[in-house]
Amino acid sequence: MAFREVTNADFDEQVVKSGRPVLVEFTAEWCGPCNQLAPVLKAVAEEERERLDVVAIDVDANPDIAVQYGVLSMPTLMVFKDGEPVWSRVGARPKRRLLEELAEAL
Repeated sequence: MAFREVTNADFDEQVVKSGRPVLVEFTAEWCGPCNQLAPVLKAVAEEERERLDVVAIDVDANPDIAVQYGVLSMPTLMVFKDGEPVWSRVGARPKRRLLEELAEAL
């Protein structure tokens, strides 16, 4: 699956220890912009599957990771490379803009 959920339990394995760049969406069920962004992220995950993994983490169910990375607003997007966040944006955006912004991080 190109776009999947992660939790506190598997975040390190799926994101920090990944050998590829990973785009993480910090999300919440109650977040309207997060729900708008979900189909965009699924499309990006499919288009960029050769060079990027895309995951989402629910901050209400997994608050430890959100606290660890200082996430205060949803949706927050972060790209992790070699275990470190190298790019971060807050808020929903259209697919074209997201792909343009990701180009600088990849």
